[in-house]
Amino acid sequence: MKGNSKVITRLNARLAEELTAINQYIVHSEMCANWGYKKLHEAIEKRAKDEMKHAEILIARILFLEGRPIVSKLVELKIGAAVEAQHKNDWAAEDGAVKAYNDDVRFAAEVGDNGSRDLLESILKEEEDHIDWIEAQLDQIAQMGIQNYLVEQTD
Repeated sequence: MKGNSKVITRLNARLAEELTAINQYIVHSEMCANWGYKKLHEAIEKRAKDEMKHAEILIARILFLEGRPIVSKLVELKIGAAVEAQHKNDWAAEDGAVKAYNDDVRFAAEVGDNGSRDLLESILKEEEDHIDWIEAQLDQIAQMGIQNYLVEQTD
């Protein structure tokens, strides 16, 4: 089915962000594993896998719309040197994603591409869940201090 070229362009922009998020989260996950923060390693690794699923879904939709998935472009990675910086960088990426997905949901509806709208809404919900988890981590750091927070991440 021939899709709207502007929808395909937007889907490719989200794909670039998802591919970037995969890389950022894998690096953060492995850094946490290296530091012995097993719980954080596992949680961030799971988020990277969620982003892989999002990328796969976007690629499938672009192909369905007879577009060409662009997998060679990434946006700038923001690697944190410490756990709190990682969370803040990840929050910023997820916040940007939520805003972009909301814009794209509206655009897809405006041009009558309800299939893309539904797909984008489903990814949006998961991105909101990611933000919620990161905000909880930042709240815990603020409430208990970074040292106590990190002690909890070693099991």
